[in-house]
Amino acid sequence: MDKRPIGIFDSGVGGLTVLRQVEKLLPKEDIIYFGDTARVPYGNKSRDTIIKFTTQSILFLLRKKVKMIIIACNTSSSLALDSLKIAFSLPIIGVIESGVRKALESSTNNKIAVIGTKSTILSRSYQKEIRKVNKNVKVYVQSCPLFVPLAEEGLLRGKIVEATIKMYLKKIKDKKPGAVILGCTHYPLLKKPIADYLAGVDIIDSAQQVALQAKALLQNKSLLSQRGGNKEFYVSDEPAGFIKLAKLFLKREISGPKVVNV
Repeated sequence: MDKRPIGIFDSGVGGLTVLRQVEKLLPKEDIIYFGDTARVPYGNKSRDTIIKFTTQSILFLLRKKVKMIIIACNTSSSLALDSLKIAFSLPIIGVIESGVRKALESSTNNKIAVIGTKSTILSRSYQKEIRKVNKNVKVYVQSCPLFVPLAEEGLLRGKIVEATIKMYLKKIKDKKPGAVILGCTHYPLLKKPIADYLAGVDIIDSAQQVALQAKALLQNKSLLSQRGGNKEFYVSDEPAGFIKLAKLFLKREISGPKVVNV
């Protein structure tokens, strides 16, 4: 038994979808979540800056004596993860690899679509990861910039949501992919209307997949806890907005997050 907590890092609030999946699969694990809300978004920053910010956040979680770290931020996963795995000895996993692995298993026609923020799509991280495993897969991508504000406003159903989904995903639907990866941690909140529009397509929730990867990793390394379940939340800026969105993402109230300077 290893009672040390799991660390989850995100540039903001979207990583709470990862936390929700982890606590479902691993209810006896303590979790420490850090959102770098003072410096979000990461997507418009340089690679060196993203690596610096992510490293500072990892160092903060290490001071909390975490046993593993999940990088819930797609931008950090794509641009900083490889450097972090070299720099630190504890297990560190990101959302991209696990989502890609599941999509490759699910797609029966060698067609995969990825939807995400502009920065994630432009980074080509998912495309590179897919083709690293299978060069024959056709990859279709689409940035969906309005999905994040829809999620954060709690607009998860209705005509506005349906029209926005159709606007972004009509071309994807026409390509008839076997799987679609939700390449942003906000997008699971819109999973149902997306699945309704893309009827018959396997929708890959990267948050769910990275939680499954975390559980398997802890099992393999004999790091699972047998009791616990406490959650601690930290942010780098005023927490009022984080608290409001946390209720939307987690479907419950959270105790006030602490503000820290990393």
